[in-house]
Amino acid sequence: MTRTLLCAALLAALPLTALAQTPAPVIDNARVTVRDVALEPGKPAPAIEHAGDYIILYRNGGRIRSADGKTARHADGSAVWGHGGTTSDTALSAPAHEIIVEIKDAPSNTVPNTTGLPPAFPRPGSRKVFENDKVRVWNYAWVPGKPTAMHFHNTEVVVTYLQDGDVASTTPDGKTTVNHRNAGDIVYNLANRSHSEEVVKGQQSGIMLELK
Repeated sequence: MTRTLLCAALLAALPLTALAQTPAPVIDNARVTVRDVALEPGKPAPAIEHAGDYIILYRNGGRIRSADGKTARHADGSAVWGHGGTTSDTALSAPAHEIIVEIKDAPSNTVPNTTGLPPAFPRPGSRKVFENDKVRVWNYAWVPGKPTAMHFHNTEVVVTYLQDGDVASTTPDGKTTVNHRNAGDIVYNLANRSHSEEVVKGQQSGIMLELK
């Protein structure tokens, strides 16, 4: 069966309600389209058609059945890569939460690091959970009272915040900006940035998707 026929068959098998409720993007720019998809046990998520590459970030994982009927267990903070077709996942035993990021066919905005500072990742406490020629995915938790080293972001980054807390960003010239982030906030950050980071209130952790 060709991919076109397979996609048509999968779409035909999905409830009309799933097709009608495709969630609006929370971020849509030249590089990515990002959708926040909550999964209820036993209920297929809205269908999302993908023209090209995409990655699913599991804010909350679990046992999940995909639109093709395959079942897998995905850990919190993990990631799965895909290309084309349709996604409409179903949580099987408990609620789950996916961040679905379509990677657009656009030029890379990665910049050379000429600052002499270390890259943003890896850093102490970070864990790389996925990498290919398009992206890298990290899990990281800030430690209150322990600022990161001054570092350089050479890539654009999609950050999914997992807790409630204030993160202070201090640039090399000593200027500090404090941003409050709630659990579930999704933020797109540009490349070519130098700073250190510190949680100054509450707790904070996240899933960081670096675009190559």
